Amino acid sequence: MIASPSRLERKPALANQRLASLSGSLAVAEAMRQTNPDVVAAYPITPSTLMVEKFSEYVANRLVDTEFVAVESEHSAMSACVGASAAGGRAQTVTSSQGLAYMWEVLYVAAGLRLPIVLHCANRALSSPINIHCDHSDTMGARDSGWIQLYAENPQEAYDNALMAVRIAEHGDVLLPVLHTQDGFTVTHSLERVELLDDKTVAAFLGDYSPAHPVLDTRNPVTLGAIVMPDALFEMKRQNAEAMHNALRVIGEVGEEFGEISGRHYGLLEKHMVDDADLVVVVLGSTAGTARTIASQLRVAGMKVGVLRVRSFRPFPTQELAETLRGKAAVGVMDRAFSFGAAANPLFAEVMSALYLHGMNVPLINYVYGIGGRDATPGQLASVYRDLALAASAGSADPMVRYLGLRGP
Repeated sequence: MIASPSRLERKPALANQRLASLSGSLAVAEAMRQTNPDVVAAYPITPSTLMVEKFSEYVANRLVDTEFVAVESEHSAMSACVGASAAGGRAQTVTSSQGLAYMWEVLYVAAGLRLPIVLHCANRALSSPINIHCDHSDTMGARDSGWIQLYAENPQEAYDNALMAVRIAEHGDVLLPVLHTQDGFTVTHSLERVELLDDKTVAAFLGDYSPAHPVLDTRNPVTLGAIVMPDALFEMKRQNAEAMHNALRVIGEVGEEFGEISGRHYGLLEKHMVDDADLVVVVLGSTAGTARTIASQLRVAGMKVGVLRVRSFRPFPTQELAETLRGKAAVGVMDRAFSFGAAANPLFAEVMSALYLHGMNVPLINYVYGIGGRDATPGQLASVYRDLALAASAGSADPMVRYLGLRGP
């Protein structure tokens, strides 16, 4: 990852902030400390281990009031969070890769029960063969579980997302669990400059949690997790879809409110020289920094290029993305995961659908890169823009997927 030449637009911060040199993992642990959740249940797995290790120190040193539950598996971790959240508490967990896959069954339970759990994830490849480095196969595998998904680019955004996720999840128009993620090792273990809000500001931003229907409220008994027959399940799932749709608005609102106290404003997308660009690369996560650096260099050389980073993969900002890409000559979509046997890989499928639904026929090229932690080099990113220039000249693109950095044919 190359540091980006320009980050989020900054306004004068209204809150006291202190500077720290932190990895993404330690930045998230600090956000967890400031959140002071009622329950954290976790089972350590690389490369997310540092988050829960540091937070367990805060628990041991009584810097938080959290009940820390050291469970025997990730399935149990999410199950404990479901119970804690249903009881009316703020619940959080941490995981990666196989750990997220082991939670699979309970991810759907948490979303279906409308429990505002926050999951801090470090992206890592799924086995087999075993690999502990980054790609997005783990979180992409959970993309239809009903969880909101936010992707951070660097430690600063990982910290900010960890705080905003609480507000988003607990919003009355949403009430859905939030998974926010950062690239394993690339972000989780890289030290960068991070601006930290003071504890009082964070407490005021998060506010007190008032659960709507806690199961321990004996004066207002509720049934939770009961079997639902065909006469009701369809309507309940439709409500989940509406809540996810509402999250598009809420993510933007929370991002703006966070910007007013921090100077760092967040939306569903982040644009770099996109408005007047002819050629645009769409990307998730830390690779956006490299892409922006190359785009800035190519601008100097006279190419009108830009970078569009998707922050919210679920809900996907279909309309906003389509409007942003309207009129572009060619677009490259960078996937760090496979969707085996599908017509397109995950991010490409979303971009392609968004453009089609809005009547746009833009030459698109799908790139798969960075699988198992392989670097996406500046030269590879530059080659993407050269491909897009050729597609723009031809007015069409070869539909075959292209693989960046793949050895052999």
